Amino acid sequence: MGTPITKAVIPAAGLGTRFLPATKAMPKEMLPVVDKPAIQYVVEEAVAAGLSDVLMVTGRNKNALENHFDRMTELEAMLERKGDQTRLAKVRESNELADIHYVRQGDPRGLGHAVLRARMHVGNEPFAVLLGDDIIDARDPLLTRMLEEQVKRGASIVALLEVDPAQIHMYGAAAVEATDDPDVVRITGLVEKPSTEDAPSNLAIIGRYVLRPEVFDILEHTAPGKGNEIQLTDALQEMAVNPESTGGVFGLIFRGRRYDTGDRLDYIKAIVQLAVDRDDLGADLKPWLHEFVATLD
Repeated sequence: MGTPITKAVIPAAGLGTRFLPATKAMPKEMLPVVDKPAIQYVVEEAVAAGLSDVLMVTGRNKNALENHFDRMTELEAMLERKGDQTRLAKVRESNELADIHYVRQGDPRGLGHAVLRARMHVGNEPFAVLLGDDIIDARDPLLTRMLEEQVKRGASIVALLEVDPAQIHMYGAAAVEATDDPDVVRITGLVEKPSTEDAPSNLAIIGRYVLRPEVFDILEHTAPGKGNEIQLTDALQEMAVNPESTGGVFGLIFRGRRYDTGDRLDYIKAIVQLAVDRDDLGADLKPWLHEFVATLD
């Protein structure tokens, strides 16, 4: 049986070059998705799964992240004077979500290196990693199920998504074996961004991981891989083929709603998809969308 998990690590040191010039002075994690920054959805997901100890691995020009999750007493005082309790509650929500810590990544040497920077904070216990580019719909609690599987199997757990084989080159791909659960597979191998011909399956790794602490020792000696970066996928590959010493790696196949905010087109789609389901926006947005689509060629 695994150890219950209390800590979440959120790598947030990327430069966000795909969203330039919007991200020239603002972290990509702070881009709004409807009326909340993308990073807040991720922190809320961690907290909803019971992980209230959150470490963000940041880089230069990321002060806006810390400011967002801190108090802004002048704004709160102004809203209180105006009696605007609704907006006051929204402002306070972000700084009351979790116990949030920060560590700098320094040199941007890849996701594996960012995770390794969390070692001192995490210690010798399992932990979750949540990537800020992936927003998982709150109605589809992926992380909660992953935590349950980690405790049940005592292994590292990664989230997998079936994708079009033509798109697998954009992801890490998993070679798998079936288990007694149709949603859970044993991972026997991982390849970072393979060609369609070389991919072991169309099961892609998405941005949720629940890892045993053995991953830190492996990352310490993981050589740079794709893009000359230290790849977390390479470390997980080593764990998958050495289950006796690492507990192995299992995949949980996610069949729910996921919104990719790391790509400009998918970011726009995510905003629309989330907005139409909002009680305060959907009723007006849906008929407008119908009218707008009818005008398109």
